[in-house]
Amino acid sequence: MALKKDNHSVDNGDEKFQKDDVSLLESKNLENKIEIESKPLETSKGDNNENGFIDFGFNQSILNSLRNKGYKNPTPIQKAAIPELMLGRDLLGQAQTGTGKTAAFALPLIEKLTDNKELNAKVLVMTPTRELATQVADSFKSYSSESSNFKTVAIYGGTDYRNQISALKRKVDVVVGTPGRIMDHIRQGTFKINAISCLVLDEADEMLNMGFLEDIEWIIDRLPENKQMVLFSATMPNEIRNIAKKYLNDPAEILIKSVKKETQLISQKFIYVQRHHKLEALKRILEINNEGVIIFVRTKLLTTSIAEALENSGHSVAVLNGDIPQNQRENTVDRLKKGFIDILVATDVAARGLDVERIKLVVNYDFPFDKETYTHRIGRTGRAGRSGEAILFVNQREKHFLRNLENSTRNNIEEIKIPNNKVINEKRMEKLIANINESALAQEKNEENKALMIDILDNLKEKHSMDDSNIAMAAINLVIGNKSFFVNEDETWIYKQNNTDRNRSNRNGNNRLRNSNRRNNYQNDSFETYKFNFGKYDGVRVANIISTICNSTNINGRSIGKIQIFNDYSLVDLPKDLHIETKNKLKKIKVRN
Repeated sequence: MALKKDNHSVDNGDEKFQKDDVSLLESKNLENKIEIESKPLETSKGDNNENGFIDFGFNQSILNSLRNKGYKNPTPIQKAAIPELMLGRDLLGQAQTGTGKTAAFALPLIEKLTDNKELNAKVLVMTPTRELATQVADSFKSYSSESSNFKTVAIYGGTDYRNQISALKRKVDVVVGTPGRIMDHIRQGTFKINAISCLVLDEADEMLNMGFLEDIEWIIDRLPENKQMVLFSATMPNEIRNIAKKYLNDPAEILIKSVKKETQLISQKFIYVQRHHKLEALKRILEINNEGVIIFVRTKLLTTSIAEALENSGHSVAVLNGDIPQNQRENTVDRLKKGFIDILVATDVAARGLDVERIKLVVNYDFPFDKETYTHRIGRTGRAGRSGEAILFVNQREKHFLRNLENSTRNNIEEIKIPNNKVINEKRMEKLIANINESALAQEKNEENKALMIDILDNLKEKHSMDDSNIAMAAINLVIGNKSFFVNEDETWIYKQNNTDRNRSNRNGNNRLRNSNRRNNYQNDSFETYKFNFGKYDGVRVANIISTICNSTNINGRSIGKIQIFNDYSLVDLPKDLHIETKNKLKKIKVRN
């Protein structure tokens, strides 16, 4: 069966799609260019009514697959692209990840190939990375799950070449792969391309960024001349336009006008944090949210070091970078999806195209190189209509990059503070209570365990004379363990850092005014400032001051406020109304002799 071009209409059962069906496209079509507004994806939740995809004239097996996946209504990119592709037209589309573009090209191609009896592949989809190739191939398989004779094969580097050859020798409808491995199979004659009637370039701009332009053109030049071509790209640089002009024939153009609406379900925030405090800041953030997290860093080495540090802190974490073998990478993503791993530390290339529903938080540990990288990163969460959160680490030198990023993405990125001890301890208590309550509800449903627990309680009461209160406290102690439940770590660096960043950004006024503001920012009615005659020239550090004050007086380290160390003196905020004896001890304090 061939995919035939038709510039007028295509008949699919009782439905006929016209080229300029405005009611179906819900868009403004100026000649070949369709501009559409982006909206979140919608999924159904047990709705038995027929979904909006029936208007496209898809066969029942596709509609059943979509219903099983919970798809209710097509997204704007799908509404605009599917009718054009059903007509057999070439298409040039600009859309970000998470907009439903995979279904936009996969569904009409599956519809056209439903009754395909030919042995060799009819559709070739090229992607920039192995991860995206796997994702796209899985999408084809899920959308065609009700069609027993429809076959999709993924080919990419890092996996067994022989298995791919074996799969390509059997009946196959769609091949999804990366340029390098596709070229290998074409050269070896193991991938027969003479029947290809449609070529899809997915995330074309990323393929160009990775240096695949020559490979792409090499492949295109060897495919049959009479074929449908589909090109999707998140951005539309001149190089993409040139490819479209060179290879696409009178294409329909689809443009999602607003990137902002794509990320409206993602809460975007940033934290000022200096480089030497980033790991500690990350650990504190993960105290608040540590289930379904991706941490993006720039280098492979950093993925390993951060993962080790987080693992030592008790987190379930894995690494994803270019050095990880492909089968291990696939296993890691699968474990992340199933909940065996909560945190993933990854480089940008390794996580390209990663789509995991569990991801609730993305942390930009290293500042992204450009807007596209940032959009790609935060797009790993908030997908398919779900909400998500993205946190960006920013140091003093990156402030102007932050403003540029806000301007280019047209998004306001909100500043938040690093969680202090009080916030972390409140969260720990909240989680503990929630877990205990959840356990109590669960044990009511488990009759076998319930009987066992009653026996244990009776035994403790009769033989060990324990009452209910003692038993409950002992059980909670088992959950907490031997380590201190509440965190009581030095947090002065958090306030000092925020204080320094805030004042550096205020370039107006003299030094005296800035220092005065700095002292007042975190000072309130419960503190007063003490001056000590030692400073940087004496080699004094914040930790020295805290330990000396705590050891010499009855002041608790957690009650010490802001500490500022100057060349020959230091300012320390301490609680007001200190006892006269404590004040006298403070006068005699010596740090480092």
